[in-house]
Amino acid sequence: MAKPVNFLKEVRAELSKVSWSTKQELMASTVLVITVTAIMTVFIGIVDVILSRFLSAVFK
Repeated sequence: MAKPVNFLKEVRAELSKVSWSTKQELMASTVLVITVTAIMTVFIGIVDVILSRFLSAVFK
């Protein structure tokens, strides 16, 4: 019974040592991830259309 309690105490101690991001840092990171994801989605979509048309022309 002491092991789970000891484990939880150690987890709490370790979590207090963590350097948590501020709200501004978190928002900036979120916006960056969403922006890069949108850009990559458009890029991959364009490449897909180009390759699809090229392969359709080759195998016609």
